[in-house]
Amino acid sequence: MRPEVLLSQIIAGISNGMLLFIITSGLTLVFGVLRVINFAHGSLYMLGAYLAVAVAGFIATEIWGFLAALLIVPFLVAGIGYVIERFLFKRIYRQEHLLQLLLTYGLTLILADVVRIIWGGSIYRVDRPDFLRGRLEILGLRIPTYDLFLLVIGLLIGVGLWYLLQRTRFGRITRAAVTHPEMLSALGINVDRVFTLAFMLGSWLAGLGGALVAARASVSLDMDAEIIVQAFAIVVIGGLGSFAGALIGSLLVGITLSLGIVLPDLMPEPLDAVFRSIPPQALPFLAMAIILIIRPWGLLGKPER
Repeated sequence: MRPEVLLSQIIAGISNGMLLFIITSGLTLVFGVLRVINFAHGSLYMLGAYLAVAVAGFIATEIWGFLAALLIVPFLVAGIGYVIERFLFKRIYRQEHLLQLLLTYGLTLILADVVRIIWGGSIYRVDRPDFLRGRLEILGLRIPTYDLFLLVIGLLIGVGLWYLLQRTRFGRITRAAVTHPEMLSALGINVDRVFTLAFMLGSWLAGLGGALVAARASVSLDMDAEIIVQAFAIVVIGGLGSFAGALIGSLLVGITLSLGIVLPDLMPEPLDAVFRSIPPQALPFLAMAIILIIRPWGLLGKPER
């Protein structure tokens, strides 16, 4: 295999990993602050993709429709997240994880039916503007322009989240709310509002991921189940509640999925036949199993006490 083909696959995997990081960081935030395993995060991501189709279709021009979808849809999903957190999630804080899973899984079924009623079973896609089509030649490699765009957006989101949580008053309050909510309440801070804002931010990230993927892949009814399985694998690999772990896990899963396509061509006989029999989608879970054997709490996670 030519080296440029391998490098192109790695770059595509990094781009896909950054998109996964945008989505997974919202799941990590919700669990890290609220201690809720939000199985419905994939449904919010799916809503973001379908709403992006609706917003982009409402505006005639491709460029303004695409930009409007990126700017408006995350806030629409954040508003939906506000309603969900206000009327449902507040009832399961500090409850056992089984009750959380039952509620959030039931919510995925409801949201899937809502999407099916509104949009039907058709497959949709958002058209990209001209400046995000085609490929750019960098160091002899022809890289899709949209992959580079996703890479830049993912880096901006990562830096923005780090600054928000580590360098702002909201970040300090949010981190304190995880371990000392009673102390914050005694100081006059509305902890419930902090939880609501954290859940809305997680929903905003899910909506942004859905809007971005709507211009990269097909929008269909099964996309919520596909992404939530990958997101949970990433969270488990990186460690529950760790943003750095979510970034590392996302890149690992993205690169593994990308290299899984060409991995049989890289292996000598008879290993090439073995890897041809393994679907590329299964390789991240194989990596997850190996990591959990070595570190049951994930790469950057901490053992639960």
